[in-house]
This record gives sequence, C-alpha cells and structure tokens, in this order.
Amino acid sequence: MASRFSGALQLTDLDDFITPSQECIKPIKIDKPRGKTGAKIKIGEDGYFDISDGREQKLQKVEITLADCLACSGCITSAESVLVTKQSQEELLRVFSERKYTDNMGVTKDISLVVISLSPQPVLSVAVRYKLTPEEATKKLAGYLKSLGADLVLDMTVAEDLSLLEVQQEFVQRYQEQQNNPAAKHLPMLASSCPGWVCYAEKTHGSFILPYISTTKSPQQIMGSLVKQHLSKLKEVTPAEIYHVTFMPCYDKKLEASREDFYSDILNCHDVDCVITAIELEQMLETNGIPLSDMPNIDLDWPWSSEGSPMVRRHTGSGSGGYADHVFLYAAEQLFGQSDVPLVYKNLRNPDFREVTLVKDGKEVLKFAIANGFRNIQNLVQKLKRGKSLYHYVEVMACPSGCLNGGAQIRPVSGESSRELVQQLEQLYAELPQAIPTENKLANKLYADWLDGKDSDKAHAVLHTGYHAVEKTDIALNIKW
Repeated sequence: MASRFSGALQLTDLDDFITPSQECIKPIKIDKPRGKTGAKIKIGEDGYFDISDGREQKLQKVEITLADCLACSGCITSAESVLVTKQSQEELLRVFSERKYTDNMGVTKDISLVVISLSPQPVLSVAVRYKLTPEEATKKLAGYLKSLGADLVLDMTVAEDLSLLEVQQEFVQRYQEQQNNPAAKHLPMLASSCPGWVCYAEKTHGSFILPYISTTKSPQQIMGSLVKQHLSKLKEVTPAEIYHVTFMPCYDKKLEASREDFYSDILNCHDVDCVITAIELEQMLETNGIPLSDMPNIDLDWPWSSEGSPMVRRHTGSGSGGYADHVFLYAAEQLFGQSDVPLVYKNLRNPDFREVTLVKDGKEVLKFAIANGFRNIQNLVQKLKRGKSLYHYVEVMACPSGCLNGGAQIRPVSGESSRELVQQLEQLYAELPQAIPTENKLANKLYADWLDGKDSDKAHAVLHTGYHAVEKTDIALNIKW
C-alpha cells in the first residue's frame, strides 16, 4: 500500500524515502545469564539459543507506535499498518462495537461518548466522490457516522476561528518584539497547522527553524482541547470517557494527534484519540457495500450553550484555512492602520509559491508568502538559513495545493487528473458559507467562560504548544545479524 503521508515526511533530502521493503527496528533488550562474559549465542528469527548451557529465549515481537516514530530521527516508513494501529478505520469500528478503547499509553477505558469532528476539506472530498453538494455530504456523513455509533458529530469552525484569532495576535506580538530586538528569531513567523511540515522541521532542521514556527495549535488540536476539557463538563462525563475522532485530509494528522504534547496526565487522555481520513471513509463504505446516498440526512450537532448553527464553513484565502490572508489583513490594520487592503498574490517559481506585499509611503512594510509542497519548503528553509528571506509570515503546507490536496483525500477517478480534482475542490470550497472569526459568538463566549479571557495564562496554555528538535543518531534502522 503506497504511503499517503506527505512528501515532507517521506523525504529528508530527495532520495531517502524508506521503501516498503524496509522496516523500522525497535531494539529489544536481551538478558544475558549473570556471570557469563563469553556466552555463545545463536540468533534465530524468533529468539536466541545459548549454546553453552542450552538455554533458549524467545524474543517478544515489538510494534512501532506513532510515538516511537515521532521520537526517531529517520523518516516516516510506508508500513502504515504498523504505524497507525490505533489510528485506523478497523480500530474505529472496534471502538463503536465494544465502547472501549486503549490509548497510546496502554490504558483501557470505557467510553460514554463518541464525538466526531469534521474538517471541511475531507467533507468536500466526499462530496465530489459521491456527486453530492457539500451540505448533502455533511448530512449524509452525520447519518452514516451515527448509524455506526457516534453520539455527536460536530463541525470544526469554532476551532478554526480560535486558531486564526490566536495566530493573528501572535504575529502582531512577534512583529513588535522584532522591532525592539532585531537580532531575535521572531520573524518570519511560519505556520504551525500542518503536522507534516512541523515534524519535518523538528527532525531535519531542529533548533534552527523551530523558533520561527508559530506556537498556536492547529484547529484539530484546539478542537481536541475543546471537546476533552469543555464539552466533557457540559455533558458531565470525564475527559477520558470521551472518544474523540477527527475527520481530516491527511495521514500526518494521525502523527499530530499522537504527540505526547497533546496527552494530559491530569485528564488521563489525548485530546484526539483517532484520526480518520476521506480515503479511509471511502474504504469503509466500499467494504460494507453501503452507498452514502442511502444514508439518512442528519444535521450536525450543536452541544454548546450559546446560540449558533452547525455548518461546515470556509475561510477567506487558501483552502488550507486562509492563514496568510487573515494574518496579513489583521496586521495591516493593527500595525499600519490600513483596512480593506487588496490582497494580490504574485506567483514566483510556481503557483504553490506566491507572495503578497503591503506598501506604505513607498516602502514595503509587510511581505507574506504561501509555500506549499516539499520543494518549495526546501527553497524557503535554504533562503532562511542564508539570511536571504525577506518574509514576515509564511503559510507553509506540506502538500502541493495545500490541504484540499491532502495525501489522504479521495483519489481522482479514472480519466480525471489530480489537477482537475483539486480545481473542483477549490470551487466547492469557495462556495461554502464564509466564517468570520471576529464575529463568531461561540468563540467569544469560549474566551470569556472557558479560557478566562483572550490574553489569559489559561488561553495561552490551552491554545498554544511547543516543538522539539530531534537529534540525529548513527544507529541504522535495519540490523542484519
């Protein structure tokens, strides 16, 4: 099965992807008999045999978890069946059946509530695949997931809005700090919502690049915090009793959900327990022979106490959430008093690397870019290392064309090109109702009631995170005896 992890995770240079014929090896401790310094052993496939005293020891089989993968200094392997044991449609169906789950820490828990959060990109992928409108696809998905056993199916607009609001504030703060201390590593601020890019940065460029990456959590992880910390109280269950699933456009999101940073020892659970992608949902439907069109139309849930209407929405700008556009417009107004400035992007080497500038009094005061795809990411990082990057903010996404073309979106049908499919998705995305973060009443209420205010220590702790450089090792991934 071909890997659908993003290219930035599959590649460190341009030729080091671990092929399907190779496997990562997790070392196993062998207990040698005490007092024997020269014991002769014979290694077999299942264990070893001590020739000196005839003692045989079986070696236990070791699985590589997502946590092991994130701690490794190599790349993502294509052995997805091993890597995503707890992040698969088979696991989700088992959880629906048993109402129990075992988290990444090995603890088995009973489930009181199964919550599924939908992001817009895979919903659109499903809509195109089954020739439905986005609204029809949303309602059919809710009907299908509830027929399997989901208790709540939610949209993620509020989490996306909170992420954008935090990124805007973070950028203005960094810009002002950079003016006060030009030698500091505050700018350019690089987007943090793409886990493929973040994981690549941690493993490949380490401490050099990490200070530039925004600390704001991705919408997936903000939604996880909202569900486990806030919704659990509204529903009067413990956070660990909620099994939270997100519906996302790429496999990299599985790695993000499994990060130890997003496990709470106090709450005894991860923010997101399972990530399911568009292509996995297609496989579930095909395996069961269920046409999505036969599913009942069910509206999304709205469990929040404030008024509002659940609906998958878009944000102005790119199909990856519009980070560059939102931050640019906010910064232009807050820093330079310019509102309603035109956003005119200029393509550089290709449509996936484009930039936009703000000029005031004949001087270029803001320079933003969008860099999608691994080759553009490499160019960006190399410019930064040579001190030749003039950008203030860059929206970085590992997949060419961004999240609408995520690695786990449903593939084109026969006779259709990937570019044609992406164009369909972009058109559908542009037709979605537009979300305006500053006008989101639920977001404002959550700041007040849940997060103790926009600038509070709690808001920063809940909505922000940190990154960790992964040191290179000289240990080979494959050991041949």
